[in-house]
Amino acid sequence: MTGNTRTLVLMSTIAVGMLSLGFYSKTLYDTFCKLTGFGGTPRVAQYSDNLNEIIDREIKVSFDTNVSPDLPWSFKPEVRSLTVKMGQDAMAYYSVRNESDKPITGVATFNVTPVKAAPYFVKTECFCFTDQTIQPGEEVSFPVIFYVDPEMDESPRHDEVREVYLSYTFFESENQPEADVGPGTAKALD
Repeated sequence: MTGNTRTLVLMSTIAVGMLSLGFYSKTLYDTFCKLTGFGGTPRVAQYSDNLNEIIDREIKVSFDTNVSPDLPWSFKPEVRSLTVKMGQDAMAYYSVRNESDKPITGVATFNVTPVKAAPYFVKTECFCFTDQTIQPGEEVSFPVIFYVDPEMDESPRHDEVREVYLSYTFFESENQPEADVGPGTAKALD
């Protein structure tokens, strides 16, 4: 192989590698965040009876909501905050109303701050990352079940954490409903 051919093969391999990395970067980043809690992404666990030890240290969990400007929905927490003991299961509800005259499908993402507390904030049931179709004028209540892992209490780095913010943002989904979709229909994203 000549020097020019080697250079061409090397540059082509680098270009294909960079293109592949760019194509899969969102998936890789999302997976990294879910596994590590990086960027305020809390862990999501399958629901089961909470077997964590409940300890006396309390954490105030405040709820925040946002809606993308192109989505004609109102979205609010039914309570602004809850105070829970670490390890204790808690449930909060969010209310969503479609203010438009047509059915619209939205999808919610979430974040937890302070970022360093995110790996200890565990949701066992959530409406996030699932398409939610809401009919015109319809109001739907969505639950989230969570607990703050008592392991956070063992970390000196988290001694000053007394409040955690759970923030959701609804965006319009790429999967919009066909005619005659029933009320409150939910479709899982692939």
